[in-house]
Amino acid sequence: DDNELAYREEVKQLVDWCNTNNLILNVEKTKEVIVDFRKNRHSPTPLHINDSDVEVVSSTKFLGVQITNSLTWSNNISSTVKRAQQRLHFLRRMRRAHLPHPVLTTFYRDTIETILTSCISVWFGDCKASDW
Repeated sequence: DDNELAYREEVKQLVDWCNTNNLILNVEKTKEVIVDFRKNRHSPTPLHINDSDVEVVSSTKFLGVQITNSLTWSNNISSTVKRAQQRLHFLRRMRRAHLPHPVLTTFYRDTIETILTSCISVWFGDCKASDW
C-alpha cells in the first residue's frame, strides 16, 4: 500500500535526521497507534527503528491526552474526571477547615479547572454525556 510505504519513509527520514543531529530515539518508549477504519483490516508489518520493533498499542498517553486507535475520547475523559475528583476531595477538606473563599477559588482554578480544561479543544467536540 502506498500510504504505508510513505509512512515508513517518513519514519526512516526521522531516524536519519535524529542520527545526523546526534539525537537518540528511545525505541523502548516509542509506541505506534494504528488508526484504521477500513472493514478489511490487515495487520501491518512491524515498524523497525534501529533494529528494534516498535510496540503497537491500542491507546497511549501523549502530552497528557489519552489517544485510542478508535479516536474516541472516553478513556481521556474518564482519566480527566478521575484526576479532578481526587483534587475535589482536598477542596472539600479545605472548605470544612473554613478557609477564606479567595483561597478556595484559587485552589480550584489552579488545581481542578486546569485539569478539566487541559486540551479541551481537542476532545470536547466528541464528548458524550455518557462519558461524564
